[in-house]
Amino acid sequence: MSDTWHLSAVASLVENLDKRLLVALRDGSNIIGTLRSFDQFANIVLENAVERIIVGSLYSDIPLGLYIVRGENVVLMGDIDEGLETSGLTAVDNAEIIRAREADSAAEAMKGDILKRLGDFLDE
Repeated sequence: MSDTWHLSAVASLVENLDKRLLVALRDGSNIIGTLRSFDQFANIVLENAVERIIVGSLYSDIPLGLYIVRGENVVLMGDIDEGLETSGLTAVDNAEIIRAREADSAAEAMKGDILKRLGDFLDE
């Protein structure tokens, strides 16, 4: 990767200063906040940041405050359309979204077990 491309990509963050952004991270979490600062490594500072957890049609925002994200952890970053931000989603409290996420994880694990057993059965 050339240094020129890298510098121009990082410099394009200037256009997003003081805008509300969605940042998708490598660990699968989604952070929403106002971009206040960045550096040459694409490390970013988000103000009034929240972690948005979405399970099915439910969502909850967990407040993070001032949040620093290391550039290497950013997968995707983009503007938020304020009018469409939560359309089709129902806001719930943090405890409820955590229960929903645990139930969803348990269902996925069960699905994986069933598919594995079905695969073992079909291989015989």
